[in-house]
Amino acid sequence: MDDLRDITARKASFFQTIKAVGASFFGVRGSRAHQADMARLNPIHVIIAGVVLAAVFVLTLLTIVRMVLR
Repeated sequence: MDDLRDITARKASFFQTIKAVGASFFGVRGSRAHQADMARLNPIHVIIAGVVLAAVFVLTLLTIVRMVLR
């Protein structure tokens, strides 16, 4: 139970989480930065950011395809 509290009490802003997840989407995150992020990022924020960025990515692709097909 204490482990769960420790994990969710990590100190990183949601913007830092978005930045880390976005860099991971494109594979431009270095191993040193990845290790630092693992110590700071809240797993719940990472999941939320991943879902949001995946939705934005899909919507962007759909928009581009619709523009090309016109």
